[in-house]
Formats: sequence, structure tokens, C-alpha cells
Amino acid sequence: MTRRTWTLIVSFLVVAILGTAGGFAQVPYVALGPGPTYDVLGKVKDTDVVSIDGQNTFPTQGALRMTTVSLTNDLSLFGALGLWLSGRYALAPKEDFIKPGQTEEDVQRDNEQAFSESQTSAEVAALNYLGYPGKVIANQVTKGSPAENVIPLGARIISVNGKQVQSAADVSGALENTKPGDRIEVAFEQDGTSKSTQLTLGKRPDERTSGFIGISPVDRADVPFKIKISLSDVGGPSAGLIFALAIVDKLTPGELNGGKAIAGTGEIQGDGAVKPIGGIAFKMVAAKEAGANAFLVPAANCTDAKQQAPEGLTLIKVDYLKDAVSSLEAFNKGQPTPSC
Repeated sequence: MTRRTWTLIVSFLVVAILGTAGGFAQVPYVALGPGPTYDVLGKVKDTDVVSIDGQNTFPTQGALRMTTVSLTNDLSLFGALGLWLSGRYALAPKEDFIKPGQTEEDVQRDNEQAFSESQTSAEVAALNYLGYPGKVIANQVTKGSPAENVIPLGARIISVNGKQVQSAADVSGALENTKPGDRIEVAFEQDGTSKSTQLTLGKRPDERTSGFIGISPVDRADVPFKIKISLSDVGGPSAGLIFALAIVDKLTPGELNGGKAIAGTGEIQGDGAVKPIGGIAFKMVAAKEAGANAFLVPAANCTDAKQQAPEGLTLIKVDYLKDAVSSLEAFNKGQPTPSC
């Protein structure tokens, strides 16, 4: 064979090897894109997404959609390039989502835990907004702490250091001017029985100088009915705002969305504060494609949302749950709403 023929053969083999590598070799990136949306006023797999048992509810219409971001992992070089070139996806370092040493099962478990916590926060925020009573419980008891074997897990905290506890924040507030070694009284309730105990405060594991009990207090609703949120294969905390609005809508007369299709996102705290989330651009695209008329945006996400909003999608800025409710009422009447 001639030298030219050998050159062509070698070149072909190099291209073939590179092509094979590009098709199979994985890259350390994931692809992010618009994910599915779910109407939380409706059903998924014949099951109500939000159901309330033991309390009268009101009919709803339209749609209230929570939005998600899709994440594609285990990408080949060509697969990653193909998704990126489509203009619908963005590539991000894999380690931003799956830390070194973590398995995908670990990530899924963490996301499911965050999703579960968002449901609880949504329930607390919605019922607090509607004026229902709440309670504070010991969600965790630190091993080796003053509270261990004294304050039971799940106990309702009534008072700390002589101060009534109405919210989880009241517990740390009651300890603000204490120090390790101080003796305080903690009143709590377990299985309907009121109890009181004296504790010697310990040293905190962080840098704060106040005394340490060793419980993780959390806010919970104190109502005689049950709220259940049924949605599988979804993770993360960002559906909290939408879940809270669905609860408010079902427990109040009229249609919060005016019968329109509303979408949104936002992590929510028990006091109703709406926190920023990731992937706002992809969630807005998903909302627009699902037919949403307006999109609820956490105030801290407004700068990015304004720059990337799909044409024709009204953005409504939200700081608190009460803002979302009042803004939706205004939107349905054709009145101005806070915008990004």
C-alpha cells in the first residue's frame, strides 16, 4: 500500500476511536431542562394531589401547577453536546448535584426528605395564614444532651425558661440570655399529659454562647383534620408555596386562581416566608408550555426570572404566602400585581 493509503487508514481509525469514545465515555456533567408540571388541585394517577380529611372543603377550578427541573445524568460526550445544542438544556458540573462519595440513591433520599419537609412547612404556613392554631414539638433530641432521656421525641413544648412557646423560634429566644450550667424549667406535653422538668443547660456545639437543651423544635399544625399530599417521584423543597396555596384554596370559598391556570415555585417556611429556588428559567418554560397564565416567583429569584421569562407569561413577585394570595386575587380582577 502507498503512504497515502496508510494515512487514510490511520485517520479513519483515529476518527472511529474518537467517535466510539464520544458515544460511550461519560462526562462529569449533568443536563438541566424543563421538567414535568403537576396540577396540585387535581389528581395524579387517580389520586388527589392534596386531600383534606375531616374538614369541609370548597370546590376548585382551573389549575395550580408546581413546576420541576429535569436532570439527566450519565451523559456521554456526544449526548451532552446534543442536549446543549438543542438550546433547551444547560450543562452543569455533576458535583454540584451529586457530591463526591454520594450515590444517586443518596441524592434521591435527600431530595425526598426535602420534599417531605416542604409539605409539612406548606401545611403549617397555610393553616397559620388561615388562623388555625399551631404547636411546637421536639423533632429531634441530641444524643448526650441535657434533654436526652428527659424530653421525649415528639413531645409538645409548652414553655422554656418561664416563657411560653408559640413557635419554634421561641425556644432559642427563651435561651438567648442563658449560659451553660444554668438551671431552667421546661414544660411539655406527652400523650395528653402535661409534665415539667428542670434541666442544667449544656454547651452548644456551635460558637453561640447561650445554653443548650438539645432538642430541635419544629412548628406543626394543631388541627383535628388531616392534610395529605400524594405525589411520588418528585424531590426537593421548591413546591412548598404551591402546596400551601392549594391548601388555602381548598379550605376557603371561591377560586384562588379565578379558574385560570397558575404556576409557580418557591420554598416556604412555617411563617409563610417564600425562599428562592434553583432552575427558575426551566420552570418558567415548563409552566408556559403547560398553558399557565401567570407564574409566582420568589422575590429573590426575580432578577433571573425577568431576564429569562418566556413571552406572554406574567410574573408575580412573592415574598410571603399572604402576598401570593392577595396578588392572585388582584390578578383575577385585572388589577396590578407586584412584578419582577
